[in-house]
Amino acid sequence: MRYGEATVTVVDPRSYMTYQPFLPEAAAGSISPRHVVVPLRRVLPKAEVLTGRVTTIDQDRKVATVAPLVGEAYELPFDYLVIAMGAVSRTFPIPGLAEQGIGMKGIEEAIGLRNHVLEQLDKADSTTDEEIRRKALTFVFVGGGFAGAETIGEVEDMARDAAKYYTGVTREDMRFILVDAADKILPEVGPKLGQYGREHLEARGVEVYLSTSMDSCVDGHVVLKNGLEVDSHTIVWTAGVKPNPALSRFGLPLGPRGHVDCAPTLQVTGTDHVWAAGDNAQVPDLVGRKAGNPNAWCPPNAQHALRQARVLGDNVISGMRGFPQKDYAHANKGAVAGLGLHKGVAMIVMGKMKIKLKGRLAWYMHRGYHGLAMPTWNRKIRVFADWTLAMFLKREVVALGALETPREEFYEAAKPAPVAAASAADKGEKAKAS
Repeated sequence: MRYGEATVTVVDPRSYMTYQPFLPEAAAGSISPRHVVVPLRRVLPKAEVLTGRVTTIDQDRKVATVAPLVGEAYELPFDYLVIAMGAVSRTFPIPGLAEQGIGMKGIEEAIGLRNHVLEQLDKADSTTDEEIRRKALTFVFVGGGFAGAETIGEVEDMARDAAKYYTGVTREDMRFILVDAADKILPEVGPKLGQYGREHLEARGVEVYLSTSMDSCVDGHVVLKNGLEVDSHTIVWTAGVKPNPALSRFGLPLGPRGHVDCAPTLQVTGTDHVWAAGDNAQVPDLVGRKAGNPNAWCPPNAQHALRQARVLGDNVISGMRGFPQKDYAHANKGAVAGLGLHKGVAMIVMGKMKIKLKGRLAWYMHRGYHGLAMPTWNRKIRVFADWTLAMFLKREVVALGALETPREEFYEAAKPAPVAAASAADKGEKAKAS
């Protein structure tokens, strides 16, 4: 595209993009949280970046309604539209989940989880009350896919390291529980590696409960479908994702699970000016269908999203100029997962051959793949620098819980002192004087 040929406007509620595969490592302190995000205004200097939310889209008038961070909503006209809103956590109406659950979809949640877990160790170390200690040191993770298995692996690793610096807390005092409604974990890497991942976590003291689900967690009292009941201050929800629910207000054709229905060109079905990609798009998997699966769809992962973005950009320009568009087709290259420091599983697809790795070598594959996939050289270098420094320096185990309420201490110091209530004798003396 020639400079000045078009104006590109990006509307997002955050001023940065998050590379989500690194959230578990950010939660464990292996990567600085700032290195997991990419500032939009820095990497898109020629685009107009608006911080806000698109609430509705009028396809007939080609107008989007934008709700900014402050001020009144306004209309933003467009000629061409790209829908890339990603996904949100898929939740269920479980009593107590909204109040007690911790998600893992954003960098804020990863930082919050890290601070929260370390604070629980602080609480347990500061008391001899066994009930308080037990609740603080019980950590429940719901969801055994990539997000759940990687997060519990990284957090358990961090907690194990942190316990070395406490006199009243040991790893044996902690209880880690992983729950999944499916009959296996890490289904993306195949049954054998998934079984290895389960056995590996159990060898580290993680309790894994499959083919079960959580019935309730009111006030931190977790009740599982299999009858297990525990009290916990830490309930991490990673049981899948769903397309952003705002899509239902955009007047676009949606698939059965709420994704935007797209052609292989990533153009939204029935339109000539709208494209979609990533987690919110239902894109036919041409490679899978050619192999004999007529219902194959591209899974919502970084491997496809990054490649779809390149094809989408070219197709938007082709659509503007009236040229033929290119179909998106990508053969699965495999899957990698980290389960903590020097621990992982990987399945590499090379043609018809599948190479299965586990342990330290798989962990190197995990870091190498995602390190190179991280957007911008600035962030790649910073991530690899974090990993290199970690080879020589000990893991940081500082909890910065005050980040969530940074003004609390100042408020306590600055608020007016309470006026002392007058004693009964003082009141009597005043009455006599009057």
